[in-house]
Amino acid sequence: MIEKIKALCVKHREILVYLIVGGMTTVVSLAARFLWNFLFYGGTAYPTSFQNLILSTVDWVAGVAFAYPTNRKWVFRSQNPAILKEASGFVLSRVTTYVLNILVMQLLVNLLGVNFYVSTFIAAVLVVVGNYVLSKLFVFRKKKEAP
Repeated sequence: MIEKIKALCVKHREILVYLIVGGMTTVVSLAARFLWNFLFYGGTAYPTSFQNLILSTVDWVAGVAFAYPTNRKWVFRSQNPAILKEASGFVLSRVTTYVLNILVMQLLVNLLGVNFYVSTFIAAVLVVVGNYVLSKLFVFRKKKEAP
């Protein structure tokens, strides 16, 4: 039984490690978002559109700063010597989910009146999934070896 579990862990190592690192990135991002909300907006549950934009930006910057080195080293085990090119691709892929985050937060909080904290959780789930897919497909994709 333990051998089967080990084999499954080895087979799905990347996704398991991504869930851990993605979870840690989410904690870092949300801590930055909630701390900024508390310090500058009094911890409001219904921030304005502008406040939501600022909160999403703070969240995004903290998340990207934490996520690139951890994803590079532990999740995708990148050995790419072109770190600046890879990091640029990573940041650009994260811009996509940054926009997704802003749109989801604006829709849920400002148009539908959903609580900030509930909306943040919903947006975070969508962003984590989007980030994995974009990182896997575009940033840390493995080169095909020549036959």
